[in-house]
Amino acid sequence: MSTLRVVQWGLGAMGSGMARLVAGKEGLQLVGGIDTRPEYVGRPLGEVLGLDTDLGATVTDDPSSVLNKDDVDCVIIATTSWVKEQIDDLRTILSAGINCVSIAEEMASPEAQSPEAARELDDLAKANGVSIIGTGVNPGLSMDTLVVALTAGCLEVTSIEATRVNDLSPYGPTVMRTQGVGLSEEEFLAGVEDGSVDGHIGFPESARMISDALGLGIDRIEQKREPIVSTVRRETPHITIEPGMVAGCKQTLLGYRGDEVVLTLVHPQQVLPELEGQGTGDYITIHGTPEVSMQINPEYAGGKATQAIAVNVVPRIVEATPGLKNMLDIPMTGALVGPSAYRRRV
Repeated sequence: MSTLRVVQWGLGAMGSGMARLVAGKEGLQLVGGIDTRPEYVGRPLGEVLGLDTDLGATVTDDPSSVLNKDDVDCVIIATTSWVKEQIDDLRTILSAGINCVSIAEEMASPEAQSPEAARELDDLAKANGVSIIGTGVNPGLSMDTLVVALTAGCLEVTSIEATRVNDLSPYGPTVMRTQGVGLSEEEFLAGVEDGSVDGHIGFPESARMISDALGLGIDRIEQKREPIVSTVRRETPHITIEPGMVAGCKQTLLGYRGDEVVLTLVHPQQVLPELEGQGTGDYITIHGTPEVSMQINPEYAGGKATQAIAVNVVPRIVEATPGLKNMLDIPMTGALVGPSAYRRRV
């Protein structure tokens, strides 16, 4: 398998981790970095990433200077959680004839909330002969792809419950803001009302993926967001939380088929939950024949797993047939321990 050339767009907490991972993976080559931070622009990419290696590229804030399909096979973009904020950049990548992996949560299944944008991206990718996918640990793996995989041995499925208790501390300011971390309880509740506190972004996308894959027939969803208030001091490189401040968000989704709840997703995530004696983990229960129960302790580490899956999926999306994909459209993705042993069109 020839080396796949990758550009990392967005060098924040997640993007820089993915870039370092690409730079160290056999079969992948990091050939560019895009970011608008003035302190990064014009500096050697390896230096910005804290690597001793000269990667032969500098960080640029001009995507057109590096997005040449003859020199780049795939762009991994880590800039935002929302389709509406990223779609112009996605248009730029696809129009350049380059495959794309996005970690924007809404891109995991954009048809769930942005069907017109999903159709546009699918059409644009096909017109340029490339593929695009949204992925991450959640959505993209722990509360959708893994859920569907566990039903493969079931004769029937009546309902599904999935809970993910995770640590927010690896994430940067964007995720902290969406979770309401650092606010008072009153500010959190006001933020939920005015839309400034989103909580977990991606539940509608996970519900759409699961329902479509299994034929659950979910016809409406309900979501609830509740503050997790800290009783202890918590500190990360990005934020300090004092007692009485919000340390995270407990979010619940109920997916209905008619009046029946057939899908329950619960996601209490907070900064350093162990400081309050809270363990982390991923828990999935499939009600049906047979009953299936799975747990992973501690949780699938969010920051590392998102970085890993975004990089590990690169060969899959480069070899996919043109169009918009989700993680259930492509062959199973595994860790790139060595050069990929297979090349298969999907």
